[in-house]
Amino acid sequence: MDDILQVSPIADIFTDFPDKFGLPRQSGRASALLGTIVFRPEYRAQEALRGLDEFSHIWLLFGFSQHFLKGWHPTVRPPKLGGNERTGVFASRSPFRPNPLGLSCVKLEEIRPSDANGPILIVSGVDMVSATPIYDIKPYITYADSHPEAVSGFAARHSKDRLAVRFADGIQEKIRPDKMQGLIQCLQDDPRPSYHTDDARIYHMRFSEYDIGFFISDGVVTVTCADEL
Repeated sequence: MDDILQVSPIADIFTDFPDKFGLPRQSGRASALLGTIVFRPEYRAQEALRGLDEFSHIWLLFGFSQHFLKGWHPTVRPPKLGGNERTGVFASRSPFRPNPLGLSCVKLEEIRPSDANGPILIVSGVDMVSATPIYDIKPYITYADSHPEAVSGFAARHSKDRLAVRFADGIQEKIRPDKMQGLIQCLQDDPRPSYHTDDARIYHMRFSEYDIGFFISDGVVTVTCADEL
């Protein structure tokens, strides 16, 4: 029996993050971040989405497109453990997996008609880089998918409080109002690698059409620049 499953993307999602640095580490952490799901030509069938508008959230099965050729290891160093302590890959959400597949739950904001690309999906709470391939979409069902009694292992033990965010003079006015809340939510979660503790270091991340510069000191993120790319 052949146990190799051949899969192909059905869609691609486009977000404000061309790079992985700065991405929320889990879906839903930055609820204001939007993504646009565009189906591949062979899947642009309106009837395939029949009934989807009755659901508020959906599961996305996607590919870690920047990790396809990087292989995997039986243990990984999750950011929640400071980037130094190892745990088993199957006890983590690391992208360095035997099969580089991710699973995210996002809010379905809109099913939008499009003449050029067929129906597209607008979702929020995304945690994927732009142009990530989507392999499947399934509705989120509360009675089956919600487990309030669930235990989150080391992820819960090493959770961090959200940081405060401030902007240097004149910086806030440079950023489009519709992008502001998503940017703030990403920065509140401290996008730095967990092993970085240099309060004087200026970090840069690409967000939407901006190069965002910031540093973190005493639990406060200070945005120092927001230059258009």
